[in-house]
Amino acid sequence: MKRFTTLLLAMVVLFGAYTLNAQDKNKAKIEVPEDTYDFGTIKEADGPVSHVFEIKNTGGAPLVITRVMSSCGCTTPKFNREPIAPGKSGKITVEYNPAGRVYPFVKTVSVYSNGKEGPFIITIKGTVVKE
Repeated sequence: MKRFTTLLLAMVVLFGAYTLNAQDKNKAKIEVPEDTYDFGTIKEADGPVSHVFEIKNTGGAPLVITRVMSSCGCTTPKFNREPIAPGKSGKITVEYNPAGRVYPFVKTVSVYSNGKEGPFIITIKGTVVKE
């Protein structure tokens, strides 16, 4: 009887692991080749700078980005609201305005989607100089 119970328990565990793995393949999954971009040193007088982050859907269902929020008003994210098909890529453009901000900066952008529970964080950084 003990062997039967052990065998039955092992089968339940294996079936549960298989089911969870199959469910993951039917979900969207958000990934990026780079999650941080360094502008290096930029001049305040040159005005806003921007960088385009590539967003990949490595899951098995369309990736829907529901909202994108920056950590402050000096950083503006722009994105397309169209779903990203499995195996395809989309873009998020992040613009930073250095006006009146002559110092090093690190700003985060939170990407909310069906590809990850909670936000997916991308980051820009650099140093603004006066001249």
